Amino acid sequence: MEQITDSEDTAFGPRLQGFVFERILLEGKDPRLKSIARARIQFVLEPEKCRLTILGSFPTSFLVDSNQESLTTDTLPAIIRIEKTAIPVDLASRIFPDQLGGFLSRVKCMENTDIEAQSSTSLQYMWLAGWISASSTSKQPQGDVKVNIICPATEVHVRKYSKQSSILVRETPEMYKRIVEPYITDFPPERTRWRGFQRIALKEILEGRKEQSKILFSSSDFILLPDMKWDLHTTGSLYLIAIARDGNLRSLRDLRGSKSLGHIALLKSIRREASIIAQEKWGIEQGGLRMYIHYQPSYYHFHVHIVNANYEAGFGMSVGQAHLLEDVISLLELDEQTPDRPGIFERMTLTYGLGEQHGLYVAMRAAQAELEI
Repeated sequence: MEQITDSEDTAFGPRLQGFVFERILLEGKDPRLKSIARARIQFVLEPEKCRLTILGSFPTSFLVDSNQESLTTDTLPAIIRIEKTAIPVDLASRIFPDQLGGFLSRVKCMENTDIEAQSSTSLQYMWLAGWISASSTSKQPQGDVKVNIICPATEVHVRKYSKQSSILVRETPEMYKRIVEPYITDFPPERTRWRGFQRIALKEILEGRKEQSKILFSSSDFILLPDMKWDLHTTGSLYLIAIARDGNLRSLRDLRGSKSLGHIALLKSIRREASIIAQEKWGIEQGGLRMYIHYQPSYYHFHVHIVNANYEAGFGMSVGQAHLLEDVISLLELDEQTPDRPGIFERMTLTYGLGEQHGLYVAMRAAQAELEI
């Protein structure tokens, strides 16, 4: 690709000024979009992550390398895609505002939780909104970037967020009993985290002593509240979490179809209440939510992820990690028809991805030699 010189870049400016905005092709339903100059919004579709796609038109002179005005009123349809670029690695040492001028000109703490740990040092988990330019504060109330902070970061945190390669493993019911269930049972309570919190925090939330202002729905079976991954502004990246109150429900493997246990009723209630709240608060219609369960989960207290159906959550929504809530309910309903047999999630072989830093990686990788290819 040819490099553009400063003189060429300057000459190109007038050509861009002839662009006439027509409508947004891909972005969230944000009323601020209506302030775009000469906007004639016909309809707005839901967003892509970190990009904006615009439909408009240029005068025919756009195709001519000239600064002269076009002699005709003819226009050419045009699509413009604007994407946020990656943050340069060399900025890592000067991210925050300081006297020398950091990458971010301003930051604002949006959420901050101080959790008492077993040691004398409490765990701080917070997220900040950061603005690259101070002038964008009013235009981007959610920030140009979202900054999450975990302090003090344990070795477990460091391993979790370090780059690592992954493999897909098959977990038979026998492997679950022999390898995975003992791992879950022996999992240190201080490492059972929700949104970076320690287990005591989750207990306090469920008991009504923490985070109550954030709870969107609460019943005797579960609570529903925003996940820290969400910026609380952008509907297109809506991210909620439903957490079961039953501490005996640890993962997908513990779900049963028996009516007496009420697991199907629990999952249907989560589906129903999440849909009602999403429609009432954010105008998301039926079919606009994606609900799923991770296996392996990041913490062993049963929970359901609830996101905008158009949200791209990367590996967390990929095959081998996420199980759609609808499919889980359907499988449990089949389970319900054969109460004399072990539960379907007791009998299934589950395939999932494991990063090399995961505590199950070594044992499960070795166990794959027992399987037929």
